[in-house]
Amino acid sequence: MGGNSLLDPKLPPTVENQFAVTARAVIPVAGLIARGVHVVLTHGNGPQVGFMQLRVELSKQQMHEVPLDSLVADSQGALGYMIQRDLREYLRLHGQQTEVASIVTEVEVDPHDKAFTEPTKPIGKFYSEEEAAKLQSERHWDMVEDSHRGWRRVVASPAPISIVQLDTIRRLVDAGVTVIACGGGGIPVMRDETGHIRGLEAVIDKDRASALLAVQLGVKRLFITTGVDAVYRDYLTENRTALRETTISELKAMAEAGQFPPGSMGPKIEAALYFLERGGDEVVICHPEALLEAYDGNAGTRILKEKS
Repeated sequence: MGGNSLLDPKLPPTVENQFAVTARAVIPVAGLIARGVHVVLTHGNGPQVGFMQLRVELSKQQMHEVPLDSLVADSQGALGYMIQRDLREYLRLHGQQTEVASIVTEVEVDPHDKAFTEPTKPIGKFYSEEEAAKLQSERHWDMVEDSHRGWRRVVASPAPISIVQLDTIRRLVDAGVTVIACGGGGIPVMRDETGHIRGLEAVIDKDRASALLAVQLGVKRLFITTGVDAVYRDYLTENRTALRETTISELKAMAEAGQFPPGSMGPKIEAALYFLERGGDEVVICHPEALLEAYDGNAGTRILKEKS
């Protein structure tokens, strides 16, 4: 689930409104669980951690600053709480007594990852070009134009290499619990020379972390919900074409041709390829509301190792 799917752009992003939007967002997930599908759920946190970062910036003259790894942890707890509460309540009202639990998840990265010198991950709200220039000047934020939707702050997004709580997550999954994990891509951490875990100022892409988690759990189908209904060829042109079914080789060729920007569809394609090349059977990229139809093969883009 993308972090943007837990917000309604027509409503102020209050906690009350976020709960209401989340209640709608979990309905398709609940539909899968009601069918008997065992779901492991991950989610983004881009807008939410951006709000938290802005709150820190605005209050730093009166309050202590909070590092980005702690903000990711805060957003994991808050969003996990919203998702598990709304999902559990919807299931209860429809006669499903499913256990749901969120795990505040640390994800290890390489502290020497080149991403720390080349920030690409958008977080927070969209700004006008004038607002972005002011933030860049006054707060020294790295700002980029995001898919013609406006300007956003970008931060380092290192590749995930290990999930610290993997064994705990696996035990819960094996016990039949619907687990919410790796929220916002996980809390970015590293191990020092003594093996001690330390947090890092970064954000891990949730699609990459989801693919890693799926591989390590032995999951066979990975569903990535996003703001578009499918993967498109030539998306930013008048000739854009939705791909209903594609393969690893076709996606690699499109990626090499620059079809997938790093701040939007790029990480999703990278995650899909990572998953399929390490034992996964199928990836589906779809709109959140179309999850059930996509599960049945009637919506989104279905990505296979080779076409059936």
